[in-house]
Amino acid sequence: MRVLSVTCYTDPACPWSWAAEPAVRVLEARFDARMAITYVMGGLAREFSDPRASLGKWLDAAAASGMAVDGRIWLERPPHSSYPACLAVKAADEQGLGAALLRRVRLALFCQRRPCDRPEGLSDLAREVPGMDMDRFAVDLQSNAITEAFANDLERVRTEWPEGHAESGRLPFPSFALRWGTGEAVGVFDDVTPASLLAAARRAGAEEPDAPLPVDEALRRFGHLCTPEVAAICELPGPRAPAALWAAAAEWRARAEPVAGGAVLWSAA
Repeated sequence: MRVLSVTCYTDPACPWSWAAEPAVRVLEARFDARMAITYVMGGLAREFSDPRASLGKWLDAAAASGMAVDGRIWLERPPHSSYPACLAVKAADEQGLGAALLRRVRLALFCQRRPCDRPEGLSDLAREVPGMDMDRFAVDLQSNAITEAFANDLERVRTEWPEGHAESGRLPFPSFALRWGTGEAVGVFDDVTPASLLAAARRAGAEEPDAPLPVDEALRRFGHLCTPEVAAICELPGPRAPAALWAAAAEWRARAEPVAGGAVLWSAA
């Protein structure tokens, strides 16, 4: 069976990658078993030197996307670097769980004010990923092989898809390369939306995607979701997604977890 192979160039702490999560969820929902995603860890910051500037970028991404963001992390205990989280994702990749840990790290950073820049905190998050072998994760996290794998990712964001490079000399985060089967890859380097990724999949020759998911099924499948993710997965524009979610919560089918700024993180009850 041919599959849609997706390569995502990103970083766990990148606010615009968090803003693009609805687009990634749409591909996962609409192609399901016909999709495989690989994450390339780009190393957003060896050291975050200006927490207030980082806070501004997070708030800009939240305003543009509607994704839940609790920016108080930058005022209380700012992350020192995104590199440890990148290494943790590469370590989890050794067990095929890199994508699951990446999502868990992003939820911790953007919604729960957990900095994710120390091995002990990252290990706590890894324990929350079903199926994670923690002994193996601990060994891999400290291994030279994972350091080399991350170094290779850093090189890839600076050498692959040169037409997508910004003045910084690397791909912007997030960037995507989509390939259907053995066909030619199609790149998406800006304007990352559900519509733009679905359009890129069509240009790559992908088969017709599946129908949108119902709200209850989306929550069961993906776990915690922000309102814009549910709106994208279920094709519920405008007020329809929050209305459907609050209706599900009123019937005890959905659980609402408040996040700063009035945003909500949703899960199946």
